[in-house]
Amino acid sequence: MTGPRVVIADDQALVRTGFRMILASGGVDVVGEAADGAEAVATVRDLEPDVVLMDIRMPAMDGLEAARRILARDPGCRVLMLTTFDLDRYVYDALAAGASGFLLKDVTPEHLVAAVRLVGTGDALLAPSITRRLVERFAAARPRPALHRDLAVLTPRELEVLTLVARGRSNAEIAAELTLSEATVKTHVARIFAKLSLRDRAQAVVLAYETGLVSPSD
Repeated sequence: MTGPRVVIADDQALVRTGFRMILASGGVDVVGEAADGAEAVATVRDLEPDVVLMDIRMPAMDGLEAARRILARDPGCRVLMLTTFDLDRYVYDALAAGASGFLLKDVTPEHLVAAVRLVGTGDALLAPSITRRLVERFAAARPRPALHRDLAVLTPRELEVLTLVARGRSNAEIAAELTLSEATVKTHVARIFAKLSLRDRAQAVVLAYETGLVSPSD
């Protein structure tokens, strides 16, 4: 199976080398590397990879700003953030900016390969408990806006589905809870993404918290 084309952006050469070896052994093509955010932006512009493994904390330009610039230029690129800390405040901003998820740097080789492949297919990596905990923590610290007017375009059923997506439910779990087929849930999710101009489940979770559709106390 052909893997996605990947660029690795990290200021530590050993980390880049290790990730390159792991991904190569899993059949994933690493097409380039970058040692800081500015270099990552230039490398992605030149090589047009499918996925960028992006460290958050780098010199010259951090991973968050680099992710913003990359996704503004190429919304089809997928950015997977790397962090040493499972509750890094910058990750929330990265998800809000359009990153498709994040990984801890001590990720197992098998999980790294699986995560890159998953994100490369266009899905989001929502590490169930850790991503939800991070979103809850930092959404709770922000001012609570009124329900976003864009949500008015959703049907009552779509609001139900979006609420459950934000609570970390899979399509299968949503189907069971709402007594629907999984295919029907997939259709609802696709329509939600289209109506709200969302890239993936990561952005859907962020939007649901920021608009007040769900809250950390739910």
